[in-house]
Amino acid sequence: MHKRLGEILISHGIINNSQLENALDVQNVSKFNERLGQILISAGIISYTELAQALAEQFNINFIKLDRLIPAPEIIKLIPKNMAQRLEIIPVEIDNENFLHVAVIDPVDITVQDEIKNFTGLNLKISVAAQDELLNSIDRIYDFDNNIKNAVARNSGDNSNPEEAPIIKLVDDLISQAVAENASDVHAEIYSDLSRIRFRVDGVLYTAFEYPVSVHPAIVSRIKIMSKMDIAEKRKPQDGRILTTVNNKNIDLRISSLPVANGEKIVMRILYQDEKFAELESLGLEQQEIKIINEFCNLPHGIILITGPTGSGKSTTLYAMLKKLNKPDTNIITVEDPVEFHINGVNQVQLNEKAGVNFETALRAILRQDPDKIMIGEIRDSITAQIAVRSALTGHLVLSTLHTNDAPSAITRIIDMKIPPFLISAALVGVIAQRLVRKLCPNCRKKYLIDDDTCNLLEIPRGSYAFKPEGCSKCRNGYKGRTAIFEIMQVNNELRKFILNDHDTDSLRNIAIKNGMNNLRRSGINLALKGVTSLEEILIATV
Repeated sequence: MHKRLGEILISHGIINNSQLENALDVQNVSKFNERLGQILISAGIISYTELAQALAEQFNINFIKLDRLIPAPEIIKLIPKNMAQRLEIIPVEIDNENFLHVAVIDPVDITVQDEIKNFTGLNLKISVAAQDELLNSIDRIYDFDNNIKNAVARNSGDNSNPEEAPIIKLVDDLISQAVAENASDVHAEIYSDLSRIRFRVDGVLYTAFEYPVSVHPAIVSRIKIMSKMDIAEKRKPQDGRILTTVNNKNIDLRISSLPVANGEKIVMRILYQDEKFAELESLGLEQQEIKIINEFCNLPHGIILITGPTGSGKSTTLYAMLKKLNKPDTNIITVEDPVEFHINGVNQVQLNEKAGVNFETALRAILRQDPDKIMIGEIRDSITAQIAVRSALTGHLVLSTLHTNDAPSAITRIIDMKIPPFLISAALVGVIAQRLVRKLCPNCRKKYLIDDDTCNLLEIPRGSYAFKPEGCSKCRNGYKGRTAIFEIMQVNNELRKFILNDHDTDSLRNIAIKNGMNNLRRSGINLALKGVTSLEEILIATV
């Protein structure tokens, strides 16, 4: 059979006679398949990952992705680096039954498995990993552990030296790992008996690893040096910035330090500079919602507000709208704190409080720059709100963000900033509220029938189907990536009259829904019924 399979591959020009003879010169079926797989890889027919997945399926064992793996230090210590390199294996974890979980390239090499058993004294559970990924991960994982051990040996307490090579390498590896996982934030935290690093991936924080308290001051100092902060100042919060390149990606790190009970906490916000600005069509909007936002962008004047909590994707939506507005015959000026992404054709102003450039002074200045469209990073106070309203009433289209829970609440929030309702009624043309929700992994999501009680509660037809997360090697707990859900309120004549006479949020919401607005939960449920996300994710993200 194997000879016949080889002859078929020869007839298609995939391998030659010599390669077939080389593949057949083995003692068993599994070795033939492995040899044939290597030939197909060298011919560019399949990848190392596809070969590993095929081997896992053939022997009915797990396939494992290693790009996000950081085993616990005590697991790494079980097998020395030189042994891991020689045997081409990585220890992963010890399960509840005291089995050592090991990632390997060749699942049928009994000699390797016996050597690991004899060395560790533990029974094994084997998973197959892609050869290129496993070999690359050995250095990453063991260097990380070695740098922690070296840092503990060389540093103690607040006298830690941030210029020691192990600390420098440790921080570099930390940033590299965060970028590899596509994290948006990194938290370096210290408590009385432990320190830890947490990554926020797809909006969810998880503990990447823990390390001794004695190492934390050196890590903090190293990050502060890299971001040009004052390492001697430990009593006040500080902000800094690091521009670097990681794995050929241009990264902008926004650093924040905060004094806490046991020392200092560091948070690094990661901005991926090479990412292309999103198009409106790629944000997860319904066709009707895209149509409404395009109508907003075509208006000659007025205020458009985008609302939501921190990290809800407001800036992404703003930049997508700026991209739509950016034309040679249009003068666009922004006031941002900070400027997150640079856009050719848009005049972007960076706030500088030390130099006296705040939202108020910047806005007053740009109104003398003959702007057509103005983007204000955030309306934070009554003075900024007054200038924004005045700009909209004098013929400018103004885009900005506001921190409210939904679209109707934006009106009451602006009124709280001492802006008269008649000015809001005249200037405001639309409000977009949004949230980010995790997307289900398309590889492992599982379809199920929604029970009748849930259908009645969510006001959806009985017999509807949704999907739930399962979890696989290609995702994290069944989710991979995020998308946005939206609530778009158009301010029409009925709403304008209501704003003039009354500004009760519930009444505003009811009028907006009557006029066709989908609230955040309804938009999310529609997305869940399409299989993009889960109902559980929507119920957590909305009220």
